[in-house]
Amino acid sequence: MPRPKLIEQLAEMINIVKRSHTVRVAIDGVDASGKTTLADELVTPLEAKGRSVIRASIDGFHNPRSMRYGRGADSPQGYYHDSFNYDMLRSSLLTPLGPVGDGQYVQAGFDFRTDAEVVSEKKSAPDGAILLFDGVFLLRPELIECWDFSLFVDVGFDVSVQRAAQRDQHLFGSADDVRARYFNRYVPGQRLYLQQAQPKSRADVIVNNNIPEDASIVRGRRRPTDSD
Repeated sequence: MPRPKLIEQLAEMINIVKRSHTVRVAIDGVDASGKTTLADELVTPLEAKGRSVIRASIDGFHNPRSMRYGRGADSPQGYYHDSFNYDMLRSSLLTPLGPVGDGQYVQAGFDFRTDAEVVSEKKSAPDGAILLFDGVFLLRPELIECWDFSLFVDVGFDVSVQRAAQRDQHLFGSADDVRARYFNRYVPGQRLYLQQAQPKSRADVIVNNNIPEDASIVRGRRRPTDSD
C-alpha cells in the first residue's frame, strides 16, 4: 500500500492502545530492516492525534565493547547474547514508564561510539505519552513483558545485507567488509534470535518492508485497553 497510508494505519493501531502509564511500543526487526525510519515516521501522525511521543533506541543501551566482543568480533552468539544491557534498559526507561513506574526516565545510558556511559538528566513522561523504541532483539524473553504494543519490521536477509552494505561502510570500511561482518556475525546472530525467541509470533503487527514505498501489514491484532 502507499507509504503514507501504511504509516497512518500503524499510528491508529498504536493510538487506540490506552494505558494508565506510557504506552511502550517496540519496533523490532533484523538489522537494516527499516526500524528507525519507521519509528521516526510514526512521530508526526501520533502527535497529530494529540499524543506526546518519546523516541529512544536500543543503540543507547549497548554493553561496553569488551563485553560485546568478548566471544570474538565475528561471534553470532556474542552478538545475540552480549550486545546490550537489558538491566539498564529496564531500570532507566521501560520500568519507569510502566505500570509501577514514576514516569521519570532516561532515554540512553551508553554511547557505543565513545564506549562510555552517558550521564543524562531524567525527564518526566507527560500523561498519555507513547514511547517509540526501535532496535534489534526487542521481543526476547528478557523484554517481552515490557511492551504494550509491538511491531516486527520484516525483510529478507538479502535485502538487509544489501542495505547495510550501503549504510555501514563508514563503520566497517568497504561494502565487502560490511557484507563479511554481516554474514559472519549479524545474520547468524539474528537467526539465533528468530529461532530461539520466535519474535514474529509474539509481535502484534508484522510489516513487510522489503520495498519500503510499497510496504504492507502482513498481520495485525488489537491489544486490549486497560478498560477492556
